[in-house]
Amino acid sequence: MLYLTLEKQLHAAVEAIAPGADLSDLQVRPCAEAKFGDYQCNLMTLARRLQRPPRPFAEEVKGRLDVGRWCEAVELAGAGFLNFRLHPEAMAAELQQAAGGGGLFFRPAEKPKTVVVDFSSPNVAKPMHVGHIRSTILGDSLARILRVLGHRVITDNHLGDWGTQFGKLLLGWKQKLTPEQRQRVTIDDLERLYKEVNAACEADAAQLEAARQELVKLQQGDPENLGIWQRMIELSRAEFDAVYQRLGVRFDYTLGESFYNPFLKQVVQELLERGIARESDGAVCVFSDGTLPPKEDPFLIQREGGWVPNPCLILKSDGAANYATTDLATLDYRWRTWRPDEIVYVTDGRQQLHFRQVFAVFRRWQPEAAAHMRLAHVWFGSILGEDGRPFKTRSGDTIRLSELLDEAEERALAVVNQKNPDLPQDERRRIARVVGVGAVKYADLLPNRQSDYVFSWDKMLSLQGNSAVYLLYAYARIRSIFRKGAEQGVTVEGAGSVRLETAEERALARHLLNFGLVLRIAAEEYRPNYLCNYLYDLAGLFARFFEQCPVLKSEPAVRASRLTLCDLTARVLRQGLEVLGIETLEQI
Repeated sequence: MLYLTLEKQLHAAVEAIAPGADLSDLQVRPCAEAKFGDYQCNLMTLARRLQRPPRPFAEEVKGRLDVGRWCEAVELAGAGFLNFRLHPEAMAAELQQAAGGGGLFFRPAEKPKTVVVDFSSPNVAKPMHVGHIRSTILGDSLARILRVLGHRVITDNHLGDWGTQFGKLLLGWKQKLTPEQRQRVTIDDLERLYKEVNAACEADAAQLEAARQELVKLQQGDPENLGIWQRMIELSRAEFDAVYQRLGVRFDYTLGESFYNPFLKQVVQELLERGIARESDGAVCVFSDGTLPPKEDPFLIQREGGWVPNPCLILKSDGAANYATTDLATLDYRWRTWRPDEIVYVTDGRQQLHFRQVFAVFRRWQPEAAAHMRLAHVWFGSILGEDGRPFKTRSGDTIRLSELLDEAEERALAVVNQKNPDLPQDERRRIARVVGVGAVKYADLLPNRQSDYVFSWDKMLSLQGNSAVYLLYAYARIRSIFRKGAEQGVTVEGAGSVRLETAEERALARHLLNFGLVLRIAAEEYRPNYLCNYLYDLAGLFARFFEQCPVLKSEPAVRASRLTLCDLTARVLRQGLEVLGIETLEQI
């Protein structure tokens, strides 16, 4: 890969000047504008770390570089940027290698990591709703990107299957369901039961106490309550699995909160014994240890001009554990079981403080494990309706995820029926499923994950602009070239000689070469939107190439080269959409 080659040469040049320097953040990146070159490296941060003036340091590195085989003369720009412009022959050689099966512009990681990705995590006894989209789709895409880059990925769906809500559900099950109703109970019934009993508990202290007693019995292992609780989990899992199947999402493990219940007492005990936690007003909490500046300390909060304690609650005054306790037990289990290099939690932004505290407690509790693992909270914003408010139904209810997918497929079917009414109905339905689900996924992955975004059916299913539908049509359009070629007896066989003679061919080639680099950056920064934008730009560059550069009507040598460019573009589009969790179609 050319970007890796340039990076390797760059590291060698710096190492010759500053032996032993930390080069972990010295990377080659695509130039933002083609007029500056194809790739760029910023040496300013490294120069400052080495206490060297940035521009003279960059000049010295430039003098040590030996990249003439692949690039024109390296240019020094600004206070410490090096710009690289590739020879067309070097680009063509790499394209030919990829066309011949030499890898699609990326290589598996030289040092594969073990990464645990924790995502989706719906609550048992409730249907999955629109709020679960972002965690599920973002987490699945990150796992796919990491896997394609050669890392060992372990996906875990940390179900909310334990807690105070089950006392109310158990009470409702016993009070409000007949034996016949219990035999055919659905997840909708469980949701209704919870709402009814919760309202009754708020109005009647006796009902609340009865629910608490049911919860105590469950926690103490009462066979009847455990059996009912297990039935609720089975019902929920069946509902969840139906949604995951539609989304094409799979998990290696589904270890819910209940799995860690036997470990919670030991977690609290060890934190107390090591002086990390202490009792406070009958509860057990972790307070600031004073090692961090107040602004960076998750155990402090600013009030009335001063910093006051903001402890992490580990054990409630009634002896009950909470999310922090469970998450600490989960971290400990994952470390002991899988020895991961990295654990990624994909949740909404409201949990930022929670994970800052949990990670900080874990670092104090198990410093050796924490030093080995990278703990990352990949948080995201909210989905808004076109009125700028949280996305709900017209009646104000939360939209169920299954109903959202139904509507996406029906809207996509209307488009397919209009475009291709002669296709068999089963085929139109299949296309609508791929387009509808793909549109929902892409619309969620496209924005900066830390921003709120407005859910718009029109934009989502548009044939114009940055949408899944546009990319799926771009892919299908390329495949149609090969169908037409086959009718004329023209095929792409092996690695044809690539010729980059026009500006459009060079622009397309340059962008194709960046595929692996974009995958790497998307994985490092947990941002699949980089890949979305890359694919959109690729489709646009291909459209301009196709308009200006005849393919099937060209003379044989040029035709072979351009068909190779078409084939590589289609392969990158397919691979890129696949790691976003989106299926492709040969024909729409």
